[in-house]
Amino acid sequence: MNGTGGDAKIAVVIPSYKVRAHVLGVIDRIGPEICRIYAVDDGCPDGSGRFIEEHCTDSRVKVVFNEVNQGVGGAMLRGYAQAIADDMDIIVKIDGDGQMDPALIPDFVAPILAGEADYTKGNRFFDLEEIRAMPKVRLFGNAVLSFLTKFSSGYWDLFDPTNGYTAIHAEVARQLRADKISRRYFFETDMLFRLNTLRAVVVDIPMDAHYGDEVSNLKIRKIVGEFLFKHARNFAKRVFYNYYLRDMSIASLELPLGLALLLFGLGYGGYHWAESAARGAATAAGTTMVVAVSLLSGMQLLLAFIAFDVSSVPRRVRHRRLQARAKS
Repeated sequence: MNGTGGDAKIAVVIPSYKVRAHVLGVIDRIGPEICRIYAVDDGCPDGSGRFIEEHCTDSRVKVVFNEVNQGVGGAMLRGYAQAIADDMDIIVKIDGDGQMDPALIPDFVAPILAGEADYTKGNRFFDLEEIRAMPKVRLFGNAVLSFLTKFSSGYWDLFDPTNGYTAIHAEVARQLRADKISRRYFFETDMLFRLNTLRAVVVDIPMDAHYGDEVSNLKIRKIVGEFLFKHARNFAKRVFYNYYLRDMSIASLELPLGLALLLFGLGYGGYHWAESAARGAATAAGTTMVVAVSLLSGMQLLLAFIAFDVSSVPRRVRHRRLQARAKS
């Protein structure tokens, strides 16, 4: 990869909120393959943007300001918009707190340049030795979030969904509805859902976990309810878009039939169990058979739906088709 990433113009977006202690070091470590660096001051009370303007001498750096704090999602969407306006081809996102190694940027860009991905994201769970350095609470929380994200996004082969080290082809970023994407801590997860609705190919990039003296603003107890609601909402939307609005398949029948049989078995069985318990009599064998068949059939159909969904992860890159359409 040469100074411009071959023929591609590669940009880096750095959300800059309370990162004065680290951001200049991050910028200094960004290699010559990057032709533009956007530091987005997201209404930072410490004046990170002005600090960068005053102390950074890198000519590639352009500081962009959000007058009102919008969270990491709002900062990134502003950076995406600026990079697209400046005719960039690939847009990389790294944090300004020093956790993400800029030397890995070529690893994130390479699958996009090769036409193997539309979007790449970091995964800190590839190396089992390295993840021992991850705090146990983060490890458990990330595992739970990864499981929920598989359901809501449809990318069953991905892990570490909240990893903010990402790269995206500008043609795909252009297709995203910025007004619909979550602005704050749900941003990375919501991006995966939005990318699935575009049928974009997403690839995990192995990376190590690094934790320094940065302080996270994320309070788990305050966002757990919001995350659960948004995961459920995105799952329902994705299923409707992919299995009933955009296309119909055998899975379109398996899901409602499976749910109906499962709910019927639970309701019918619960009612007759309660009735039998109140009379002090055993439940009739016929009733037990009806409940068992309903529950087993419902579970089998739901598992068949999940298996179909897993096999339906997008495999054809979208940015090539978008570029071909733009030229035609």
